Amino acid sequence: MSEPGSRTRSGTGRFMCGVVEGFYGRPWTMEQRTELFEREQKWGLNTYLYAPKDDSKHRMYWRDLYSAEEAEQLTALISAAKRHEVDFIYAISPGLDITFSNPKEVAALKRKLDQVRGFGCSSFSLLFDDIESEMCPADRRAFSSFAHAQAAVANQVYRHLGEPRSFLFCPTDYCAAFCTPSVSQSSYLHTVGETLLPGIDVLWTGPKVVSQHISVESVEEVSAVLKRPPLIWDNIHANDYDPQRLFLGPYKGRPTELIPKLRGVLTNPNCEFHPNFVAVHTLATWCKAAADGGPADVDMAAGGEEEQDWSYSPQKALRLALSDWLQEVMTPDGPGGGVKKEVCDEEPMQTDVSEGPFAPGPEDQPLFTAEPLTLDDLGLLSELFYLPYEHGATARAMLQELDWLRTHSADAAPPASDSDQRVPAGPAPSPAAEWRRRAQRFDDLCHAVVQMFNRLSNAPNRRVLYDLYSYICDIKSGVGLARAYVKTLGGGGRASAQLMNDDPEPWGFRGGLSGEFQRLLPGHGDRDLFRRPPRTAVYSIRPYCPEDKVELQRISTEMRRDGGGEDNDGASATPPPLLSDCLAAGDASPSPRCGLVLEDDEGVCGYAVALADAKPAAAKIQWAASAALWDDFPSLVSVQVLPRVADPAPARRMVTQLLSSVRISGSRGVFCDLRPSDRRMLHFYSTLGSFRAMQADGRPGDDVVVMAASLL
Repeated sequence: MSEPGSRTRSGTGRFMCGVVEGFYGRPWTMEQRTELFEREQKWGLNTYLYAPKDDSKHRMYWRDLYSAEEAEQLTALISAAKRHEVDFIYAISPGLDITFSNPKEVAALKRKLDQVRGFGCSSFSLLFDDIESEMCPADRRAFSSFAHAQAAVANQVYRHLGEPRSFLFCPTDYCAAFCTPSVSQSSYLHTVGETLLPGIDVLWTGPKVVSQHISVESVEEVSAVLKRPPLIWDNIHANDYDPQRLFLGPYKGRPTELIPKLRGVLTNPNCEFHPNFVAVHTLATWCKAAADGGPADVDMAAGGEEEQDWSYSPQKALRLALSDWLQEVMTPDGPGGGVKKEVCDEEPMQTDVSEGPFAPGPEDQPLFTAEPLTLDDLGLLSELFYLPYEHGATARAMLQELDWLRTHSADAAPPASDSDQRVPAGPAPSPAAEWRRRAQRFDDLCHAVVQMFNRLSNAPNRRVLYDLYSYICDIKSGVGLARAYVKTLGGGGRASAQLMNDDPEPWGFRGGLSGEFQRLLPGHGDRDLFRRPPRTAVYSIRPYCPEDKVELQRISTEMRRDGGGEDNDGASATPPPLLSDCLAAGDASPSPRCGLVLEDDEGVCGYAVALADAKPAAAKIQWAASAALWDDFPSLVSVQVLPRVADPAPARRMVTQLLSSVRISGSRGVFCDLRPSDRRMLHFYSTLGSFRAMQADGRPGDDVVVMAASLL
């Protein structure tokens, strides 16, 4: 099997695969970077891009040369990369304050890179990401555009360095979401593609800064504009934008058919070094599978996974990574292991040699024995801290169970005895028995999290633990609060009475000041904990109740009259049947916890409601759609806001909360149906970024528009 580094791109160079240290926050240490090079060589990766945002001489003080001590460290690091056959690419970010048209500025840039070249570095990168695009007056006189200025300086530096084999350029518009009005029509990208010398490679993050999926079609589109295949700077495991999140899921959402379309892939992972074992390991597995020429990055059900010879399975790659990681976590003096014992010439403190090890008596408390961490524990850890757009299977199950237990809390009844705590599943259990059975299942899942925390806390490799500790401590506390809350609902304990009292301990509330701000915003997930709905200066968002049925009918009728049921020439037309009308007219009630109402000083002015399973309602009005729609988008959402609500933010907040509730119910996706004349709501859904127009078989394409969004 060929290693990924041996794969070439149309004969112009090897496929670059590895790691970019490009996050905001504390940079990795020199020792950690050397350890990374060892891992990359072992796993078949070949590239490291040095771009830590908080290295002041990389970004803020880019003009300053390195001191003698810094030069010694970088020289040693570059040598270590060479020993492990890793291409060390030095990146510099001058975009914060460079004057592109000033020859002295360009000379300072060349002087800095010449110094790094003297350390033994032969690969370089210019980064212009996350900067303002406004040019100073001198640059506006010298260059026709911001892209022209950047490309001109990049070309000068590239030639000055002797056109190195690896020279990367990061554009300011580095993802599709930043391109105006689109990738194919972006004047910025077209200028970069036409002006930048062909030997310079361009970095690209995909559809978004943090892309859930990167398709072959999207890469082909940007390649055509840039006139070269991009090099993916992949933020799928990056966590610098949220200090409460960590990502331990597998590399996924990128089909291996991308390989011949790309210059390479570099993962920009978690800020914490040791938890990146999974991110880097699974990327290496992806690259190796692609080198074998296999077809796809697919998730497979457990039943069929072993029956087919897929080249890359995210779940298989994850198990391989966790198996290897378990060995490291359980090795005190292995890579990243514990602190070694210092040699000391002093005499040890004298003790009574007649005393042997303590042995408890038959009625004494037994000695504590740390249970060893298991592969299942690491699997659970990964599922609790999975990927930016999805939780792992166990985490989803816990959220769904908690939501069900809250929704059906009226069915809860205190157990008659301790033996009644565990209720076996029967053919038709009573509501109370079913509630207690599911409460016990939720409690078992919570107990597994606590056990994982205990075993991981006693793992021998303390450096790995210290990178993980704040995260696992936080999730253990959150799970404990939820566990106590469920026991309160079932009347099975008094400890949880401290959950919401007037003087809780600090661990009884989460998030500090940031959490306080979030809880005061309309539509936040903790909205239902307030006695009164949280308000902005104008609007409030509250849960839907049956009494709101009349208001929904009024708003729906008013919106149809104002534009949803007439042709463009103003003549009256028979409006096409919409599934959304069933919700607005009250023919179908929103699913539990799937309804929100917007109010202002004049009264109800909007709503957002959903059916978790819309198929029965569709059957009633003979609303036909393909099986593919029902499989991928089983849930219906309906949103309407009166024209007097000029600010789109309240409606966006309602949709965010509504989609969260639908997702917790277990749905894979949602759709909405609209009349073409309802231009206001069509524009609203289009600008959300998650809804896309699609064809629903059986619906006339000219009188009903169907838009859908995935929740996976």
